[in-house]
Amino acid sequence: MVEKVLVAMSGGVDSGAAALTLKRQGYDVVGVTLRLYDARARSGRSCCSPAAVREAAALAKDIGIPHYVFDFREEFRRAVVDDFVREYGRGRTPNPCVRCNSVVKFDYLLGRARAMGFDAVATGHYVRREYDETAPRYFLRRAADAAKDQSYFLWGTPRECLPAILFPVGGLTKAEVRALLAEVTEAAADKPESQDICFVEDGSYADLVAGASDVGGETGPIVDERGNVLGEHAGIARYTVGQRRGLGVAGGTRLYVKEIDAAANTVVLAEGPALVSSRFRVGDVNWLLPPDGDEIRATVMVRYRDPGAAATLRRLAEATWAVTFDEPRRAIAPGQSAAFYDGDALLGGGVIDEVSP
Repeated sequence: MVEKVLVAMSGGVDSGAAALTLKRQGYDVVGVTLRLYDARARSGRSCCSPAAVREAAALAKDIGIPHYVFDFREEFRRAVVDDFVREYGRGRTPNPCVRCNSVVKFDYLLGRARAMGFDAVATGHYVRREYDETAPRYFLRRAADAAKDQSYFLWGTPRECLPAILFPVGGLTKAEVRALLAEVTEAAADKPESQDICFVEDGSYADLVAGASDVGGETGPIVDERGNVLGEHAGIARYTVGQRRGLGVAGGTRLYVKEIDAAANTVVLAEGPALVSSRFRVGDVNWLLPPDGDEIRATVMVRYRDPGAAATLRRLAEATWAVTFDEPRRAIAPGQSAAFYDGDALLGGGVIDEVSP
């Protein structure tokens, strides 16, 4: 029986409701806010800003639980920021939220919690954890509120950690979460959503990459599929596959970023149909519900808010699989996450490595 729970609190509505729910269920709850980077912003929009830390502490007081701040700046830099910079420098589009969840929250934080005598950690993610008695094992399902479902960001969760991770708001709608928290504080219930990339507070992610790396910031040619030079890019870190706006190239047809060649420091543009593909390779695959064989059918999401599409997955190596969609998809970007589903059950996922033409 889980008794002592450490709740990761950002100062926002969802993590606050998670802490309140667990306390009302009789758990011994303690809130913790992670200091992940040196936040300069004063706004509460950033989960690690000084304002957010103050709001999390005030909310913990309203709920009636202790609150602490853990300094995870070094761990976050190594696991998330360095990887983010490195991936953009390679011309890829990384997903830092996946890395933060799987490494920082469900590895480092859970390890710290266990060392302190806690039985589990909890977050405000919209996802449902369930137990399969026939296996027996825990697994994850999409949230009850489809509009808020965050299972896509959780494919990297270590399978062995699932028994010690709680998601108290996964069965609630956003409206229900706000109403719940409004019972203890009006301010937090009206709080806006946090920003997507927490550590990019000012300017753009490209400025961060250029300032932290010697790659990705140099100018270079923008070319078409035949190699004809169309213009000059401002650094490959400023472009993503599928991008149409801000290319600085005039032409009679709509052009999109088809490929980013980091080795040649080149951005390749093409018309829309050239961005369509049916097959890609995915690496770093993590299974929450491991397959029985070397080939399975699944619904695959290649970006957040993607409705997903039917595909066949075939094992190439231990953590490398080939994904083939039944119907072609557009703008599949290397570096992004691919999440695999059976209905609303999250099977696992991985990082998109190479997209076939």
